[in-house]
Amino acid sequence: MKFLSQKWKEETMDKLFLVLQREFMSRVKKRSFLLTTVLVPLIFPALFGGLIVLMKKEDESAKQQIIHVLDKSGKFNTESTEKYSFVSVNGDLETAKSAFTESEDYGLLYIPNFDIESPQGFTLYAKSNPNFSTINSIENKIESSIQDEKLKVYEVDKEMLDRLKTSIDLKSLNISEGEEKESDAGVSFGIGYITGFLIYIFMFAYGGQVMQGVIEEKSSKIVEVIVSTVKPFQLMMGKILGVASVGLFQVIIWVVLMGTLFTVVTGVLGLEMPQQAQLSEAAEMAQNSPEAEKAMRLFASIPFTKIILTFIFYFIGGYLLYGSLFAAVGSAVDTASEAQQFMFPIMIPLIAGIVGMSSIINNPDGNVSFWLSIIPFTSPIAMMGRIGFGVPAWELALSMVLLILGFIGTVWLAGRIYRVGILMHGTKVNYKVLAKWFMMKN
Repeated sequence: MKFLSQKWKEETMDKLFLVLQREFMSRVKKRSFLLTTVLVPLIFPALFGGLIVLMKKEDESAKQQIIHVLDKSGKFNTESTEKYSFVSVNGDLETAKSAFTESEDYGLLYIPNFDIESPQGFTLYAKSNPNFSTINSIENKIESSIQDEKLKVYEVDKEMLDRLKTSIDLKSLNISEGEEKESDAGVSFGIGYITGFLIYIFMFAYGGQVMQGVIEEKSSKIVEVIVSTVKPFQLMMGKILGVASVGLFQVIIWVVLMGTLFTVVTGVLGLEMPQQAQLSEAAEMAQNSPEAEKAMRLFASIPFTKIILTFIFYFIGGYLLYGSLFAAVGSAVDTASEAQQFMFPIMIPLIAGIVGMSSIINNPDGNVSFWLSIIPFTSPIAMMGRIGFGVPAWELALSMVLLILGFIGTVWLAGRIYRVGILMHGTKVNYKVLAKWFMMKN
C-alpha cells in the first residue's frame, strides 16, 4: 500500500511537471514573449537617457524670461530672479499692453494701487497660457513684496523677524529590534509603495494570462484531450505554476538587462556610477556634509534582505491566491467578455490594497493598516507598504500564515469549480451555477 501511495505521488508530480513544462515552453517560444522581454529593457533606459539629454539641452538653452512690470503702487520689488527678469515700464495699461504685444518678451505684470490689508487686482498678461510653475513663482514674488511693505508699515524689524524663524531636524530612531536604527518615513513608504505596486501589476498581468490561456484551451477543445490523461486539478496547478515560472524568468531577464543597460547609458551620458575607489572619497565628503552623512546612514539602515525576502514571499503567495481565482473564472466562461462579470469582485481587494496605501503612510500601525496587511486578499500589497516602517514579528508571521492558508483555500475552491467548468460549453454561467459546480460530487 505504501509503495502504491508513493507511486501515485510520483505520477501526480510527473504529470504536474509535464503540464508546467508545456505551459512554460509554449509561452517562452512565442514571438510576443521574445519581443516584450527584449523591448521592455530597451525602452526604459532609452526613455531615461532621452529625458536626461532633453533636460541637459533645456538647461543649456534656458534663459531668463523677461516680464514687463507696470507697477501703479510703487511697492513691487523688481529684483530679477534666476528664471525671470522684471523690467519696469511706465504709462497706462493700454500703452503697456501694446508695447508688450510688439515685443518678444514673455509677459506683462500689472500691479494696481492696492490696499496691503486686502491686496487684489494683480494681472499677468502673456502670449500663451502660463504654467503652474510660472504662476506660483510670480505669486510668491508679489507676496514677498507685500510682506516687506507690511513690515515697514507695522515697523517690524525684518532682521529680528528672520532671527525668530527656527528650523530643526527631528532625528527618528527605531528601537523595536533591540538596537537604534535611523529611519525616514518617506524612504520607507517609497520602498513599500514601489514593491506593493509591482505585486499589483504582476497579479493582473500574469493572472490575466492564466485566465486567457484556460479560455483558449477550452474554446479549442484541446482541454478535452488533456483531461483524459491529466486530472483537472493537476492541469490547473500546472498552468498556474507554468505562467508563474514564465513571469519570474522574464522578470529576472529584465532586471539583468536593465541593470546592464542603465549602467551603459549613464556611462555614455557622463553620469558614471561611483566606483569602488570613489567610495572612500564619498565617505570623506559625507563627514563634512550633514545631509550626505544622513543619507548614507539612512541607506545603511534600510533592511534590504528582509524587504527582498518578504517581497518574494508575498509576490509568490499573492500570485498563487489570485492565479487560482483567475483560472476558475477562465474555466467557467467561453469568452473573455463573459469573464468581466466575475472579474470585478476579484479586483476589489487588489484596488483596496493600493488605495489603502494612503492610510498606511499616515498611520502604519492603525487598525486599517493592520487589517489590510493581515487579510490574505490585501496583505500582499498592504504588508509591503508597512514593512519599511517596521512590523512586529508576530504580525508578519500571522499575515504569512493566513496568506498560506488563503491560497490553499482558494486553490481548493478554484479546483472544485475548474474540474466541472473546464468541460462545460455554452452554459450561461452565474454565481448560482458556480455554487452548484462547487457542491457537485465527483
